[in-house]
Amino acid sequence: MTENLLTLFKTSGFLYLTPGMLLMWGIGLGLIYLAIARDYEPLLLLPIGFGIILANLPLASLMEPHEGLLWRFYHYGIQWEVIPPLIFLGLGALTDFGPLLANPALIFLGAGAQAGVYLTFFAAHAIGFTLNESATVGIIGGADGPTTIFLAAKLAPHMLGTTAVAAYSYMALVPIIQPPIMRLMTTRKERMIRMKKGRKVTPLEKILFPIIASMLIILLVPASAPLIAMFMIGNLFREAKVVERLTHAAQNELLNIVTIFLGLPVGATMNAENFLQPRVIFIFFLGLFAFMISTGTGVALAKLMNLFSKKKINPLLGAAGVSAVPMAARVVHKVASQEDKKNYLLMYAMGPNVAGVIGTVIAAGIFLTMLE
Repeated sequence: MTENLLTLFKTSGFLYLTPGMLLMWGIGLGLIYLAIARDYEPLLLLPIGFGIILANLPLASLMEPHEGLLWRFYHYGIQWEVIPPLIFLGLGALTDFGPLLANPALIFLGAGAQAGVYLTFFAAHAIGFTLNESATVGIIGGADGPTTIFLAAKLAPHMLGTTAVAAYSYMALVPIIQPPIMRLMTTRKERMIRMKKGRKVTPLEKILFPIIASMLIILLVPASAPLIAMFMIGNLFREAKVVERLTHAAQNELLNIVTIFLGLPVGATMNAENFLQPRVIFIFFLGLFAFMISTGTGVALAKLMNLFSKKKINPLLGAAGVSAVPMAARVVHKVASQEDKKNYLLMYAMGPNVAGVIGTVIAAGIFLTMLE
């Protein structure tokens, strides 16, 4: 009996545990805590946190190439470019482009907020990251998790878990990171600017937009096709009003299922060997830098536009140009309402917010075109 117990112990994973694995358990449990106790991006941080724990259980072989269960999710879902586009299908079905179409000038704020992506790309390369790694770090500034994962899987797979966690962490921390920057760069008078009501958008415009936008964007940046195509067909489902079953499935069942199969393998890429390196700390700092710059440049562009426009734009709307939908828009509304409770900016902020999603995808497409 004793000999059998000894043999069982020797074949278990306990003998192969390392301090690094135990530390990764702590990181995984920390993400699970933030998801449950703090409600920080729980739909992603919860499965990512559990995936981290699973990846650091010795002999489990869940990420063993061609054999492990989570490796199959990762290979066929992420490396084969299936799951991120399906996420965009669901996001498109949830998105209302009405605020953007009502005031097309707001699309420039979504584009301006991408400056953090490009500036961080050059900064990361300057401190020693490769071009592919620099692009993967820079895209964190767009605060778009699926796009970050899509780009990392193609350009820097070894950084996938780290950049994904950074992107979703900063998305969750939007209410903490953005307001100080917004207040610092605007006056009280600017924060109290009330937007004039936009024109009414017709149903036909909403139907034509995803079709025309798909054609133009994909012709301009073909590498963005997987994400843009799924994003716009999801939106077309929504606006056509004749495929309610497809719209409901894209918004709910499909989006929920692919979210599960996204989070677990992303977390499972974060084993101790890949994650516990000095450059990981730089990635988180650079990601924060990118996100802060994106917020600041969005506000700065709105102020610049006011110099040449009769219709004044509340500069806070520029901060909604990042892709954290709809959290960034809600933060803009909250900061404005603190100065004037009757200043309702939420719907206006959704314009640059959804434009930011498109802008980040275009940025990812440009990186892929240049570097892949």
